[in-house]
Amino acid sequence: MSNFLPITADEAKQRGWDSVDFVYVTGDAYVDHPSFGVSIISRVLEAKGYKVGIISQPDWNNNQAFKIFGKPRLGFMVTSGNIDSMVAHYTAAKKKRSDDAYTPGGKAGKRPDRAVIVYCKKIREIYPDSPIIIGGLEASLRRFAHYDYWDDCVKPSILVESGADLLSYGMGENQTIEIAERLKNGESISTMTDIKGTCCLIDTKDTPYTGVECPSYKNVVNSKREYAIANRIQLDEQDHIRGKMIKQRHGDKMLIQNVPMPPLTTEELDWVYSLPYERNYHPSYEEEGGVPGIAEVKFSITHNRGCFGACNFCSLAFHQGRFITTRSKESIIEEAKKLTGLKDFKGYIHDVGGPTANFRRPSCDKQLEHGLCKGKKCLAPTPCKQLVSNHEEYLDILRTLRKLPKVKKVFIRSGIRFDYLLEDRDKTFFRELVEHHTSGQLKVAPEHCSASVLDYMGKPHIEAYIKFSREYFAINKKIGKEQYLVPYLMSSHPGSTLDDAIELAQFLKKEHIKPEQVQDFYPTPGTVSTCMFYTGLDPYTLKEVYVAKNSHDKALQRALLQSYNPKNRSLVEEALKKAHRTDLIGNGEKCLIKGTYQKNSDNRAKNYKNKAAKNNGRKKKK
Repeated sequence: MSNFLPITADEAKQRGWDSVDFVYVTGDAYVDHPSFGVSIISRVLEAKGYKVGIISQPDWNNNQAFKIFGKPRLGFMVTSGNIDSMVAHYTAAKKKRSDDAYTPGGKAGKRPDRAVIVYCKKIREIYPDSPIIIGGLEASLRRFAHYDYWDDCVKPSILVESGADLLSYGMGENQTIEIAERLKNGESISTMTDIKGTCCLIDTKDTPYTGVECPSYKNVVNSKREYAIANRIQLDEQDHIRGKMIKQRHGDKMLIQNVPMPPLTTEELDWVYSLPYERNYHPSYEEEGGVPGIAEVKFSITHNRGCFGACNFCSLAFHQGRFITTRSKESIIEEAKKLTGLKDFKGYIHDVGGPTANFRRPSCDKQLEHGLCKGKKCLAPTPCKQLVSNHEEYLDILRTLRKLPKVKKVFIRSGIRFDYLLEDRDKTFFRELVEHHTSGQLKVAPEHCSASVLDYMGKPHIEAYIKFSREYFAINKKIGKEQYLVPYLMSSHPGSTLDDAIELAQFLKKEHIKPEQVQDFYPTPGTVSTCMFYTGLDPYTLKEVYVAKNSHDKALQRALLQSYNPKNRSLVEEALKKAHRTDLIGNGEKCLIKGTYQKNSDNRAKNYKNKAAKNNGRKKKK
């Protein structure tokens, strides 16, 4: 019998079950691999003695699809899957995607928009008194009143819209165990208002005196300034050591976010990753071609959690947290040995990484006692003086993995923080990264070159990337390899003007970079950048930020980043004329597109020179 958890009543009966303790409803296909949240939480519950049935991608218009296991003894758990259902369905331009990597055969349309809400309402309709706990990325990032890009409005907490009883945010193993144990002991879910790492709704009259209150749902709907203030409070308190309870009023209810659950210890992480995962999709999907999402992760190993890089456009700091926790070397090696025993293993470990691959320790020792600094970043705009950059342990793990029988190559494909790497005075890891762990090209994320835009992104300035790239190519030359850098770039991030996009286009031309892909900024719930996109304010200064919201303005910025492509010529020309930069149209070495230079045009570069000359003349007179 397959060791997958049951997805049908027959599979439950094969295990000798007449009923289940929990039904786990997910918007993804069922993939039993530790890169999938459903797999981890269900295996954790199983290890604690609970019977779990999986309902994967149910037909939300059919009540029977939710009755596969009947009413569970303890409750329902609901998630949209590995990513937000709206992100899964729509591009940054709000166009419907034609495929879905987390669905059998890669087919789109197997889950509803706003899956958590839809599933919860259906469950509540069928089983009105059954406890419902929501979790995963969609629930976690929408736990407060939030701006919804797709409807272009501020929505209440997903707890309000879904009607669920409890929301588990972040990495949910320990809060799930506590919820399950308390339900098992007969406690009503309505009294579980004190569990770390969870959110709940209570009557306003019962609001605790402790914690910090952020502007109410009504206030953030009516005032963008209030929204920005709320966003900052919510982000600042996401620390398991110094973070406070957060309260946000929603009408006659008070949303309570309890303090974060402490990250798993190394021993706990080792236990989680030692559970009996099948490391594949459920065999019932084979006829449809399997689940594409498994391809990149099947032979990958997660060695850490958390990211103190905390880029403003990334949801990791709000969901997984900034504190770094790691698995032991022994646990990682044991998992690698399991990979080499799989029948379709070809000798390649695709990744040994995590949110940021080369973070193997907290950014400084101070945070072990005091938590991460409020309102500050460890790496941007420049590395903190307290930062400790050390790759010795990570390098030791990689070296051991390379020596394992059947292993031909160990790659690192999840993000490398090049600015952190540069802070390590010992260049051994850098050299071995290039020599042993890069498969022809290394993906890194400078994102932009404009200092002001990078500040809004919470990224290091471009000088760090330039230094890294020079050293990278120097190492390649020294060891006799020809490998490349693939820089991730983002257009139309809040703060990026047309002038900034032109500056980036000029930088790319100077550096001989021709990006094949450019990501338009995608405003997902919960991030600093999304707050700036919606409000036009920096939540940390409350100063105005320029935002390109018009689709045509976005198209102009995006085209500039690929000015080499003839298809973009008309947009690039329009952008340059609009910015009065016709000096970049022509046959000169610095020109972005070829064309006839117009002497009588408003040439901004010429104006800059004239203005500088006048200023110099005034200084001399003085």
